[in-house]
Amino acid sequence: MSSPTARLLAVATATALLFAGTPAQAAPVTPVTPGTNAFAPLATCYGGAVRSYFETGRYGGQAGQFRTTTRCRDINVRNASVYATEACVIFVDKTGACNYWTYLPANSGWITVATDVRDGVNFRVRFENLRYEYEPLIAYHAF
Repeated sequence: MSSPTARLLAVATATALLFAGTPAQAAPVTPVTPGTNAFAPLATCYGGAVRSYFETGRYGGQAGQFRTTTRCRDINVRNASVYATEACVIFVDKTGACNYWTYLPANSGWITVATDVRDGVNFRVRFENLRYEYEPLIAYHAF
């Protein structure tokens, strides 16, 4: 014997399925052909990255002068050091001051340090460490 509650639940579930239609299906997956770079959008920006290396991180340093390109809309920095640092961008044709400081954790991924920068703009990247660092400061810049 089935209980009235179980029958009511079964009817309610069936009715909901009838009104909902067929179950949702995933969109077909487009296969990636061999030799195709699935990360092409990333490669266009970060593929031309420039490496900066400071033998000793000390209290920081300055990298550049660089010029923005059509590859990226932003200026991105990746900290490959074993300690955290901060970075800012100096637009050398306009000022000798930083735009704003951006925190870069140790061994970070790509982090934007300046957004929506026009192509052909000259700049430097300045780093500032919280303390004197004996280890090298290694950074990559994509612009």
